[in-house]
Amino acid sequence: MKADPAVQRGLLDLAEADAELTRIDHRRRTAPELAEITDAERAVKARRDARVAVQTQLDDLDREVARQEKEIDAVRAREDRDRKLLDSGAGARQVADLEHELASLVKRKASLEDDLLELMERREAVEADSAHAAVELDKAEAALADVKRRHEENLADLDTQQSRREAERADLVKRFPEPLLALYERKRKSKGIGAALLRARRCGACRLELDRRVMSTIKDTAPDEVVECEECGAILVRTPESGL
Repeated sequence: MKADPAVQRGLLDLAEADAELTRIDHRRRTAPELAEITDAERAVKARRDARVAVQTQLDDLDREVARQEKEIDAVRAREDRDRKLLDSGAGARQVADLEHELASLVKRKASLEDDLLELMERREAVEADSAHAAVELDKAEAALADVKRRHEENLADLDTQQSRREAERADLVKRFPEPLLALYERKRKSKGIGAALLRARRCGACRLELDRRVMSTIKDTAPDEVVECEECGAILVRTPESGL
């Protein structure tokens, strides 16, 4: 295939635009924020799980406190009933029974109230844990929101760079005859790099130094003939830097 040497040199600009688009895509796929987001999401999940666990403890304690208070109320009601019966002038035997039961109720109420006090103290401690868990969850969610914001800003910047490069590329491709552009695109899709500078006997695509035989063949090739690297297949663009 033949193409004006100046047109062939223009392939280097196209290759640079494509290389930059590849770098932009790589930065988008490997952005450090992606790993940070994963870690931050794990942290949020862990904090949420911790808060749920503490809230479950609180709910259990609240049910236990309610049950304990209900039982204390029942004992108090029974105590009040017995005292009223005593005050009503019950018989001697009934008085003895009532006094015995009242003594048992007083002990029972004291025991229940002690248990309730212990429950309330436990609940106070767990409530403090719940407040701490809420604060830690807020911090984790704020950290996640921050890294997502930074990632979105970086993506917006990459989108701007990509749009600019794509516009430049669209202008560049208009300069090349269809056969040369088609060859370049085939090389780029199969090899990753469509064209590269031959500099000091070294291919700019695969970075390999060409042997004397190949260099001699290229030197004898007409300037308008399109040359390809025997190693990687990329179009070799010849300039005074090629060492021919």
